[in-house]
Amino acid sequence: MGRVTERRRTIRIRDGIVTTRPDTLVAEEPLEIRLNGKSLAITMRTPGDDFALAAGFLVSEGVLAAASDVQSIVYCAGAKDDGSNTYNVVDVRVAPGVPVPDITLERNVYTTSSCGLCGKASLDAVRTTARFTIDDTPPVRLEPTLLAGLPDRLRAAQEVFDRTGGLHAAALFSEHGELLDIREDVGRHNAVDKLIGRALRQDLLPLSRSILLVSSRASFELAQKAVMAGIPVLAAVSAPSSLAVDLAMETGLTLVGFLRGPSMNVYAGDERIALHTGV
Repeated sequence: MGRVTERRRTIRIRDGIVTTRPDTLVAEEPLEIRLNGKSLAITMRTPGDDFALAAGFLVSEGVLAAASDVQSIVYCAGAKDDGSNTYNVVDVRVAPGVPVPDITLERNVYTTSSCGLCGKASLDAVRTTARFTIDDTPPVRLEPTLLAGLPDRLRAAQEVFDRTGGLHAAALFSEHGELLDIREDVGRHNAVDKLIGRALRQDLLPLSRSILLVSSRASFELAQKAVMAGIPVLAAVSAPSSLAVDLAMETGLTLVGFLRGPSMNVYAGDERIALHTGV
């Protein structure tokens, strides 16, 4: 717990001069997520906000939709053979009456910090039925100038990145540009799950008046997480994937990519962007 960074000896070469010094690195450790005592997923993550990460992952899997769906979230004692707790195994118990999916080998998920989920048996297993629809009534309406200022605010709030240079970040902003929450993690999908999990535990879902900004590309997985949380706008500083665009168009998600200063591409949901087209 609290192992966000670690120190390692490194040899530095600068302009032909060799020195030895410690360097601060972002921590990366496995987290096993159990559902009612049964293993569901293993993810490589930066320790911290583990309960939120587990809750957010289960929102993305369509298991949880409200704080009342959760009976308890605990670290599993005796995670090692000697009985000591590694704080790398979390068990989520759902409230009575909450449907629990059939946990089979086909459903078990392994996620990496670089590419997200792996091991799903089919694309049908990846596409998860949303518990919420994107219902921002009246519709969120954003000026491009508001979106343009968000990446700098995200970067300014990345405290651990300043020390390590090795973290992704995800932030929630209000439709007026107010920073609501920010999470960092070695995995971009984990950063989003931590945001969504924290919102779930505060009973704030669906996040129907918010903007999700990620410091990476917009993959299908991140678009799906936004949809599962009822978020109407996903913006990324890098490119979206074709499947992310397809999902955005299917669900009504506004998807913005290559958000860098005043430049951006709108791939879906342009009705939420106040476009001022030139001649």
